[in-house]
Amino acid sequence: MKKYIITFAIAIMAGTSHAQLPVYLDESKDLEVRVEDALSRMTLNEKIAVIHAQSKFSSPGIQRLGFRDFWTDDGPHGVRPDVLWDEWEQAGQTNDSCVAFPALTCLAATWNPEMSRLYGESLGEEALYRGKSMILGPGVNIYRTPLNGRNFEYMGEDPYLASRMVVPYVQGLQSKGVASCVKHYALNNDENYRHQVNVIVDDRALHEIYLPAFRAAVMEGKAWGIMGAYNLYKNQHNCHNEILLNKILKHDWKYDGVVVSDWGGAHDTDQAVRYGLDMEFGTWTDGLTMGKTNAYDSYYLADAYKQAIRDGKYTEKELNDKVRRVLRLFFRTTMNSHKGFGFLCSESHYSAAKQIAEQGIVLLKNAPRSGKKSKPLLPLGVKDMKRILIVGENAIKMMTVGGGSSSLKVQHEILPLDGLRQKLNELNPNIVVDYARGYVGDTVQSYNGVTVGRSLYETRTAAELCAEALDKAKEADCIIFFGGLNKSDYQDCEGHDRKQYELPYGQDELVEALLSVNPNLVLVNISGNAVAMPWYGRVPAIVQGWFIGSEAGKALSNVLVGEANPSGKLPFTWPSVLNDVPAHRLNAYPGIWRPNHDIIDEEYKEGIFMGYRGVDKYKTKPLFAFGHGISYTTFNIGKATASATTLSIPEAQMTYLDGAIPPSGSINITVPVTNTGECAGAEVVQLYVSDVKSALPRPEKELKAFKKVFLQPGETQNVTLTIGCDALSYYDDAQQKWVMEPGDFVALIGNSSDNLKQKVKFSLASTK
Repeated sequence: MKKYIITFAIAIMAGTSHAQLPVYLDESKDLEVRVEDALSRMTLNEKIAVIHAQSKFSSPGIQRLGFRDFWTDDGPHGVRPDVLWDEWEQAGQTNDSCVAFPALTCLAATWNPEMSRLYGESLGEEALYRGKSMILGPGVNIYRTPLNGRNFEYMGEDPYLASRMVVPYVQGLQSKGVASCVKHYALNNDENYRHQVNVIVDDRALHEIYLPAFRAAVMEGKAWGIMGAYNLYKNQHNCHNEILLNKILKHDWKYDGVVVSDWGGAHDTDQAVRYGLDMEFGTWTDGLTMGKTNAYDSYYLADAYKQAIRDGKYTEKELNDKVRRVLRLFFRTTMNSHKGFGFLCSESHYSAAKQIAEQGIVLLKNAPRSGKKSKPLLPLGVKDMKRILIVGENAIKMMTVGGGSSSLKVQHEILPLDGLRQKLNELNPNIVVDYARGYVGDTVQSYNGVTVGRSLYETRTAAELCAEALDKAKEADCIIFFGGLNKSDYQDCEGHDRKQYELPYGQDELVEALLSVNPNLVLVNISGNAVAMPWYGRVPAIVQGWFIGSEAGKALSNVLVGEANPSGKLPFTWPSVLNDVPAHRLNAYPGIWRPNHDIIDEEYKEGIFMGYRGVDKYKTKPLFAFGHGISYTTFNIGKATASATTLSIPEAQMTYLDGAIPPSGSINITVPVTNTGECAGAEVVQLYVSDVKSALPRPEKELKAFKKVFLQPGETQNVTLTIGCDALSYYDDAQQKWVMEPGDFVALIGNSSDNLKQKVKFSLASTK
């Protein structure tokens, strides 16, 4: 009915019969036929209009031809509240709240692609209800340093893990008729001076580490949008970059979607025309600084481009390519009559948010309580306790507010203190749950017009807060400390990196003081980043709680009391000290100012040897390894067997270009996994591949397959992991190709990068 009304109205306007309707409205026609038909009807003014913004978050449709305006909105963790047409101020609506889903570090920590699909579908339904046709996310920039203020929006350090997690997110979101806009392409791995950083990186690291997740989103996920990054590569801004956009994205990967500028990421009309930008968005005249309001016609792809075409500087060839991409986007979203109406703040979305959070929370350490020799401190034995003390500002601070463009206006956010109090009193009505703030980190009451749900104003001194916490700690059976970072400037926040690896606001000293009066302490670290833990050896239980959105208090309390068994695994290496991070060890961060230029050259000196690859190369010992995470039950991964001992590939297929489909052929590795404990739980079986000998240096091992398996006590399942040709390849920068070398390989199987007890040898052979 909806489609009939639209087509009938346009038929009347055009004075045609129903049989003569324009091809671009007929959804039975091939997409490209519809695109070409619509393009042929557009004027120069209409073509220019659709490739740049008309407001903070929208670009115009084609009113004369029946195309609606196109609305974007920030993600990637929820649908951002609406702002005024030409201002960043809140629009003051009452129907633009949302469900906040866990930040993407938590999603990656689930190591479960099914959770990514659920995430994308749920977010897509919220976006549909709000009338949004593109969500600006997900983010898949690589976790290169724990100081990056925006790491919480990304999917960790490993390109394979990020690739497997981004594809179902994109597919789930777009299954609802809402475009993804995968960001920030590419090499946007720190926030300081992000508009001025010129990344210098070798081609191997570029293709093996920093591009695979984007490639997977495009080639497997079929992403409809890609957002260019603020930084530079080879001295060109990435929103109009000849190599990244024209050569790799559009030529090698055959990308048919749009390239959207990050807000204010365009800098030059000529480069924007020639080097791959399709839609320009921003804030003021140049997207960065104050200018005249409603200045969108002054954008680089607006009047300046149109006049240059009229002056003969350009033909419409480049313009038509951009408009074709925009029209494909329109037909996939605003003109898609098959998409639904969506849901806002539904029970299913809250359920999804809690499920993702519970699967992503990581139990880092779990030792016995003081005076007990066998039973770990977690899960909390609530029925045997009389008094629990909760300490820390992060127990009462809303983490959905702040942090930059991912800040949200939620219908509700259950705070850890409230969720835990309710849960503890349900399990033991007689228990006393006390609270002490302990430290002050942030008393800001609002962000971008959204106010926090509980006042953080504080008049007491740090000494008074500490003294209160210590007095209450002496009487408690157990202390639960909610600390870590927050989403304020220089913490986990867009625009700046962290200034230190240590916890801020005197938290380390407070933890040490609490331990001196009561050693039964559970530390819940709320952050999107690793932090220094000088007290690690004295704290019996440590939980990584992430920023987990609307259901934070429920998910954390369920894990702490054992109603949910933690099954998350770290998506990044947790270094003991900052200097163990290769980028810092080699003084490769944050870069060097170029003399007489407003540019920072940041050389990725570590190349491919970052994260756990760097741990193996430099023989450092992290506090927690990549892939680490323990459970309330125990698992045994049995003897691994392979489907074959040799994988044979025709010699002519041993090299292939980037963007090409790797040769067919694979080996399956099967391991039995048994839950040997007393409660149900999930284990993540991880498979790493080691190349025994290669012409170019390779990491000691690399993640190439994983599977999350849920088991009842005593249950055994056989888990099969597949090693394809792409898992055996490396990028040869001399040949500019992916290369497989005949020789011996070893598959290493276990449950973290430092616990790989099962090994299977196999070989790769070439055939004539």
